[in-house]
Amino acid sequence: MSEPYDSARQLAERGIVIPHPSTVEIDPSVKPELIGAGTVIHAGCRIRGERTSIGPGCVLGEEEPVTLVNCRLGERVSLRGGYFAESVFLDRVSIGAGAHVRPGCILEEEVAAGHAVGLKQTILMPFVTLGSLINFCDCLMAGGASRRNHSEVGSSYVHFNFTPHQDKATASLIGDVPRGVMLDQPPIFLGGQGGLVGPRFIEFGTVVAAGTICRRDITEPGLLVFGETGQHLRERPYTPGLYGDISRIIAANLRYIGNIHALAAWYEDVRSRFAGDRFSSSCVAGALSALKLILAERLARMDEFAEKVARSAEAARGQPGSGGQGDPAAMQREFAERWPVLRTVLAEPPVEGETPRLRDQFLNFLSAIPSQSTYIEAVRSLPRDAKIIGVAWLDSVVDSCRRLW
Repeated sequence: MSEPYDSARQLAERGIVIPHPSTVEIDPSVKPELIGAGTVIHAGCRIRGERTSIGPGCVLGEEEPVTLVNCRLGERVSLRGGYFAESVFLDRVSIGAGAHVRPGCILEEEVAAGHAVGLKQTILMPFVTLGSLINFCDCLMAGGASRRNHSEVGSSYVHFNFTPHQDKATASLIGDVPRGVMLDQPPIFLGGQGGLVGPRFIEFGTVVAAGTICRRDITEPGLLVFGETGQHLRERPYTPGLYGDISRIIAANLRYIGNIHALAAWYEDVRSRFAGDRFSSSCVAGALSALKLILAERLARMDEFAEKVARSAEAARGQPGSGGQGDPAAMQREFAERWPVLRTVLAEPPVEGETPRLRDQFLNFLSAIPSQSTYIEAVRSLPRDAKIIGVAWLDSVVDSCRRLW
């Protein structure tokens, strides 16, 4: 009798529902005490990794087998089928069959997704909903306040995160962390059969019509964005590896990294207060690990970007317009030279200026909320003054990164 089968049988004896234990593989490294009561593990599932934790009442493999590797699940999470690795799924997350969730994802409370969804280093804040047949890697999405009022990504949507220059300095913010965590912002709608060309910022309250490829930042709230893909096709000379104005790319990446630092601060100082059992504590620890992974990835991608723009600046020497006013190669050279210092600063959590004072003021408000409140209940019950201070605290974290360039 194999060890994986022995583990499945032992879990069944502990009250975990495994209808067909002989078909389920549970690696010996998985800790039985980190699989909660009432969890259902259907036939064909494979569970691996010493960091795996599965909260009470979860359901795995209802539609097809699940492979779960070092993931942290809250309560009543439903993963209906697919591959899930090194990611965090908070309470009542639901994902359909055919999922491919690679390391570094954080799906917060009541996030839902249909079938055939691909994610990698994706952060979805509470209630965000994805349709089916979606590739949504290297982005953060917030917005909305409940399951009835939530941000949405329509089916057949793509976040484009690889450029013809062969770089991935392309992470996008759909909403942001400082306002998104307060669960009171207008939802964002990204219509199906469309895409977002990263790196982009999309403001809360934006509606992008179905069939639209969005190639610009949307910085004003409440706008409808539309346009037919392929309309007015144009041609111009293009040399892969030869960059133009990189100011927007730099700004977008610094802003994204700032938001990652802000969310890490939120988990350390706020989320951790609601980690009342071993499963929620594991989820908080897993989220902080995922954020470290995302930060390391963003810095590595900017390392590559800096190398590429340095080569671009060198290649531009002697070309018409080089050396003149507004020459993009000048900024490229400056960024490549300054990046090592910028990287050192960005690698550490920002703690400067008003950040500690604002954090402490916000935490004082939070301490007044009844201790039995859930995380969602607590955030919703915060008075307006507390939310203003909380947003200012997290904005100060983001701004400390944005001001570097």
